[in-house]
Amino acid sequence: MSCKKTQHTKQFKLDAINYRKEHPDLTQVECAKNLGIGVSTLARWEAQFRDNEGDIPVRGSGNYESDEAKEIARLKRELRDAQDALDVLKKAIGILGKD
Repeated sequence: MSCKKTQHTKQFKLDAINYRKEHPDLTQVECAKNLGIGVSTLARWEAQFRDNEGDIPVRGSGNYESDEAKEIARLKRELRDAQDALDVLKKAIGILGKD
């Protein structure tokens, strides 16, 4: 049985941290349960928030340092796909050439 990893938006993470701050009477476990997330997840977001001066770094497909970095990533994907296609063709030629 596999578990699917849920990706939360940056806004959701910030809202979760604000919820925890606005409800000091609730424990971290209760806050996490109310938000439908794990306790360790909430703790990690709070640590990231503290360590990054009130911001949470997020990873995603649109987070590139510059347009050049985005173009490099696109070209690397394109090269990898072309190499995969070439490997398939080489195998096919090897199989068909044995006749």
